[in-house]
Amino acid sequence: MRVYLVVTDETEEASLALRFAARRAADTGGSVHILALVQRQAFNAFGGVQATMEEEARDRAEVMATSAAGALFSESGTMPQITVKVGDGQTTIKEYLAEHPEVAALVLGAAAEGSPGPLVTHFSAIAGSLPCPLFIVPGGLSEEQIDAVS
Repeated sequence: MRVYLVVTDETEEASLALRFAARRAADTGGSVHILALVQRQAFNAFGGVQATMEEEARDRAEVMATSAAGALFSESGTMPQITVKVGDGQTTIKEYLAEHPEVAALVLGAAAEGSPGPLVTHFSAIAGSLPCPLFIVPGGLSEEQIDAVS
């Protein structure tokens, strides 16, 4: 089964990447994995405070990923697998891909204006060494355009 890994956050381009992955999965009999990233907090003065800040960020990421999964389920009828990880995005994604050889494609959304985003910039530079294809979904596309190309 083809698995499309979507790295998601609260941006519009992440929503479009999820829509693209859901459409591809539906067309190919595959599934979608949603990876929500939580940045490790740099505040180290008090360990308890840092742990609380990370837990709150994790809770927000879980709510966001669950909301995205619910939208995907209502549209396609399939429930994606949700994973929330704390850590650096680039490292965490590489580790996820290494641990999940069933992932057929990494799907990232590029910002419509300015820099495409740190993950798109990083992974497009190393696309040749990834264990799967990289799909970059332009953030300036409409939902209808996403549907047409997926």
